[in-house]
This record gives sequence, C-alpha cells and structure tokens, in this order.
Amino acid sequence: MRDTDLDATVRRLGERWIQELARPGRRSFVCSPAGLWLALTAVAAGARTETAAELRALLGVAGPEAAAVVTGVARDWRRTEALKVATRVWNSVPLRPEYEQSLPDVAFGPVDVAEIDAWVHEQTGGLIERLPLDLDGAVALALVDVLALKAFWELQFDTARTRDVPFTDVAGVSLPVATMHASVGLADVWTVAGAYVVELRCRAEPGGAPPARVRFVLGEPGEEAARVLPLAWAPEGARAPLDADEVTFALPRFTLRTNVQITDQLPALGVRFATDAAAADFSGLATAPLFITDVVQEAVVKIAERGVEAAAVTVVATRRSAPGPRTRRHIAFDRPFGFVVLEGSSDVPLFAGWQADHPVYED
Repeated sequence: MRDTDLDATVRRLGERWIQELARPGRRSFVCSPAGLWLALTAVAAGARTETAAELRALLGVAGPEAAAVVTGVARDWRRTEALKVATRVWNSVPLRPEYEQSLPDVAFGPVDVAEIDAWVHEQTGGLIERLPLDLDGAVALALVDVLALKAFWELQFDTARTRDVPFTDVAGVSLPVATMHASVGLADVWTVAGAYVVELRCRAEPGGAPPARVRFVLGEPGEEAARVLPLAWAPEGARAPLDADEVTFALPRFTLRTNVQITDQLPALGVRFATDAAAADFSGLATAPLFITDVVQEAVVKIAERGVEAAAVTVVATRRSAPGPRTRRHIAFDRPFGFVVLEGSSDVPLFAGWQADHPVYED
C-alpha cells in the first residue's frame, strides 16, 4: 500500500466513522481514525475468506499482507520522539506461530489485566489510566494499540493574552471559558465550503520532521460535525485564501476525552462477518475459531498555550466462536485406589492411604 493510498484509506475510515459518532444525541467527542486503523489492521492480518474481504474494503489491506503494511506504517509514524506508537497482544488461546512472526514489533503474552492497565498508563504517559474495556475470563485475545503525542507549537501562545471569553455551546448556552489569542500567517489559514481552517504546526526535533500539524475547523453556525470535520483534509484545490492582510484568532484552551464503544458502529463501516460467531474467519490468527466481540477506543486531546498532548488506546477483543466438541470421561474408583490428605496451605501429606479391600463406612 502506497503512502497516498494509506492516507486516503484512513481519511475515508475517519469520514465514515465520524458520521456514526456525530449522530443525534452525541455532543462533543474525540477519536483516532489512525488508531482504529492500526488496531483493526493488525487483527485483519489473521483474517481469511469473507472476513478478510470485508476488512480489506474498509482498511485497504487484510490477510497475510496486512502484517507487513501495519508494521511499516507504525515504524514510519514513530519516526519522531514526539509520537509514540505501540501495539501488544494478550491471548489465552494458542496463536499461529506465523501470525506472531509476521508482527516483529508486537509483544505477545497471556491475558493479565493488571499488566495491561500498567502498560496503557506507561505508553500514554498517564493520559489514559487503564484499558477502556473490562476483560473477563472469556476473552480469547485482546489486541491493544496506543498512539500518544506530545508536541510543542512552533509559535507558542502568549499566556498573558489568555483570558475568559464567552463560548456558546450547541444548546445555545453561553459561558466564559479560558481562551488563547494569537496571530496566524496567511499561508496557515484558508476557507473550504464556507468553513475557516487554521493550521498550527508543531516544533520539529533537531534535524527531524515536524511531528504533527493541528488544524482547527470552524463551520457555519449550526453545521454538524459530520460535514465540518472532513473539511480539515480537503484537497488544496478546494481551498480559498482569506482576503486579508493580517489574521488573528481565538482558541479555547481545552481537554476533550471520549470513550467510544465502536462495536455497534462496525456494521455501518461494513464489518459484519468479523463480528459474527458463525461466519468470522480468523484462521490465520489462531487455531481456535475466534470472532470480534468488542472494539473500544478511549481518546483524549489537550490543547494549551505550549502545545498539544493526545493519546488514544484502541482495543480489539475476541472470543471463541463456539466451544469445541466436549470429551467426557468417567472415572470410577471401583478398584484399589490411593488417597492423600494434604495440609491446607502446603503439599505436606498429613495422611496417605491405599484402599485395596472393599470399602466400609463406619457410622
């Protein structure tokens, strides 16, 4: 998959997902399309047949070739210290050795909730405290992906200019909020379909590329997120420069956190086989039949005078599609047998015996 294909794929995934996130009843939200793509693609590396086909339609790649793609993308995205990309798998069923070998940057281990929570906390720098999904004993596999960014603006806001300014929410209620003020170069602001877009660049590491650019999009009053947000990545040909000699802007200082239960949104994204216990085919991932039961993401973004902090944890959990055939054994102690009575807190044999005669019970 070429870089341009990947960019377009993740943008399309983002647009389709935002349509679901912006449905009536939800107000503010933050999500990570890139984080969702990484997690689902790592699982899709073990998908086969119709399951692989539907995931390929959504993710651009699936099946055996997906492992190399997701590994290369993760390595490319973590080329700067400001952006951390990490994936781990915890499993309680045997995985196919070829699946584990195909993901050389991914660690595997048995399901351990305390270990998972500690790993999430460490990888996100404490922005996210624990896994955003409660795992139970029936979870066969949990693939957890982390994206974490901490970067500083090229031109930081002057804290002396931050002051309370009224902010009117979607319900029309106006309250004062801490708001930053700055000027922006004409090359970093434009309009698209009636919306304003302001781009802030993050400071590059010495000799490196900028770790991120952040675009803020302001639509017409009353416009919904599903239409406004995708304008942030509208092509240059759709942009129009502002007719101005100087541009200033005011931006609230904010932290936004969302826990998204993505599982119910997957059918709208075209994922149906993968979540169907009877139809899912992850035979390239594990020897046991698996299907996806939960896809959950917690994301947080903090915007302030110095820069941007953001983190997303995405977990894809699977269970066995169906219990394997049961083998029943009956053990009859109908011939001489031994017995041992052990001390309660150790293996010290308090009593041991062998019943060779016909057992007799004394009342």
